[in-house]
Amino acid sequence: MATRTHCPYCSLQCGMQVSGPRRPEISAWDEFPVNRGALCRKGWSSASLLKHRERLTTPLVRDRATGELSAVGWEEALDLIAERLGALQAEHGKDAVAVFGGGGLTNEKSYALGKFARVALGTSQIDYNGRWCMSSAAAAGSRAFGLDRGLPFPLADVEQADVVVLLGSNLAETMPPAARHLAALKERGGKVVVVDPRRTATAELADHFVQPVPGTDLAVAQGLLHLVVAGGHVDTDYVAARTSGFEPVRDSVAAWWPERVERVSGVGAGQLRELAVLLGTSERVIVLTARGAEQHASGTDTVLAWINLALALGAPGTPYAGYGCLTGQGNGQGGREHGQKADQLPGYRSIEDPAAREHVAGVWGIDANDLPGKGRSAYELLDALGTHGGPKAMLVFGSNIVVSAPNARSVSDRLDALDLLVVADFVMSETAARADVVLPVTQWAEESGTMTNLEGRVIRRERAITPPAGVRSDLDVVAGLARRLGSTAGFPTDPDEVFAELRRASAGGPADYSGITPERIVAEGGVFWPCPSVDHPGTPRMFLDRFAHADGRARFHLVEHRGPAEPTDADYPVHLTTGRVLAQYQSGAQTRRVKELPDSGPFVQLHPQLAGRLAVVDGDAITVRTRRGEMLAPAKVDEGIRPDTVFIPFHWVGANLLTNDALDPTSRMPEFKVCAAAVSAAGGAR
Repeated sequence: MATRTHCPYCSLQCGMQVSGPRRPEISAWDEFPVNRGALCRKGWSSASLLKHRERLTTPLVRDRATGELSAVGWEEALDLIAERLGALQAEHGKDAVAVFGGGGLTNEKSYALGKFARVALGTSQIDYNGRWCMSSAAAAGSRAFGLDRGLPFPLADVEQADVVVLLGSNLAETMPPAARHLAALKERGGKVVVVDPRRTATAELADHFVQPVPGTDLAVAQGLLHLVVAGGHVDTDYVAARTSGFEPVRDSVAAWWPERVERVSGVGAGQLRELAVLLGTSERVIVLTARGAEQHASGTDTVLAWINLALALGAPGTPYAGYGCLTGQGNGQGGREHGQKADQLPGYRSIEDPAAREHVAGVWGIDANDLPGKGRSAYELLDALGTHGGPKAMLVFGSNIVVSAPNARSVSDRLDALDLLVVADFVMSETAARADVVLPVTQWAEESGTMTNLEGRVIRRERAITPPAGVRSDLDVVAGLARRLGSTAGFPTDPDEVFAELRRASAGGPADYSGITPERIVAEGGVFWPCPSVDHPGTPRMFLDRFAHADGRARFHLVEHRGPAEPTDADYPVHLTTGRVLAQYQSGAQTRRVKELPDSGPFVQLHPQLAGRLAVVDGDAITVRTRRGEMLAPAKVDEGIRPDTVFIPFHWVGANLLTNDALDPTSRMPEFKVCAAAVSAAGGAR
């Protein structure tokens, strides 16, 4: 019998069916509205992970004398962890222990981790890798609209727009089932605009392809708004009725005439004028950002600049128009709504809000004064590990930091400086391989729980197979450690009990799940938050009547182009950017183990002009250096990339040895998407 559940990978959370407990197989779930039976090759092959020969099935503890990991029983492993955590906190204080989560964890696990950190450990030091996913878009959305939900409308609304602008998104490869919405839009006569330094598979679908210098998307937005204003295309009635702050922004973009934008971004003035007319004369425009626009030290301002353009066009809060963010990780949206993030409590509440602290403390049965305050953001947390005043121990759930963190060599050094590193995973990831204790945990089809996809649709994963003997869920791990640490608060291990508590904790918050029940999720194909009561229909489309600021208005924001934190120079003359490829996902810990998915390893994409200057051809080994490190990989010569830019996929160790850890001042997002680099033929002169 087939069990209906959801894909373990990206934020689409495509519906699928799993059958066959001995040899699990994937089949289509045609009725689920997000993908209607379609899956990418990663989804179709995902069952390979469930019986993988590299599966971890027993806790492992590192011998301090030999450095080797050896098998131990669960009770011994948890006892050891609790004893060492307690000793470190007794000596160095509560913040001596940190927790690092992941954007692929269920809502229940995310909630339990936040509660565990703040109640059982009493530490403020918790964050997660979703900080590196869409935090800049979240910060911008909160500033502009008063509330962030990745997509404030169902993804299918894209089909009804007149123009869709995709910024830094290669969804044709990163979430292929979503590309059908672009195809449906084009069949209706709509237009697709893609802004990207690379001519990707998504760019091949575009009617207009814009290829800026990496790190200049903000300047392009300023130039387009300049032209929209100059051409008389501002929706003045909308701006007057539904927004505030337009005049200063209008005045500021007067300086961004097309020729200036061309000098900064490399995008031709004529192309900018053509695009501005298209946007200004179209009734329904949707602007969608992704990591290419957001993973910058000015990512929040970049997103705000594009939101300014969308507001001037009267798009947000208008049916089949608006602004949205294409979340990357499977639960990137829900993962930050319920307490994994350093500054947030369940329900997307601020940890610095006294009323929020009182409400959540009441659900947890503790005094609000006992809740710790705001901790370090993800990269700042990692950078502080093992330092004077920084955490001495860290527990990692659902994240492969060694591959995914920027300036990864420095981060690896910080992990090695810890007195205790505990990693919960189902395979020996690169991060688990450095741990003092490795805990084998269940994976997606072996447990139930809820996820929140890129639309804000809360869906339910159902347990389809029995996990192997010796494996426990993350909820079991958290509960076992909390008990050993002497916590009197309850830590249920049944996902439905945890979700019921999450609903109470989120009640009245911006991300209110209190009206969402497992029964409704199954019956309705998912429920959109906010949903404040069981008789509330949920909110597929937000902001139709008012925005979430107290006055109901959206906000324009003054922003200025700053460019990359690390500009090119004579020593490092080309831009390096990173991203994903079709067959792999995130750090590759899962997909690199699936034999059905091609794994050719990392490569360096470069333009034929640059290849000619280096005297290399396709397949030659080349070296890429930045101020943080270097890597060797084969060349992939391709006219689809700018001549001043090289691209490396980040699914393998290497790319993030090079990336810049400069942080956005608001979102604390690292600048993954651009840094200065030097490229040479392997063994060539430096």
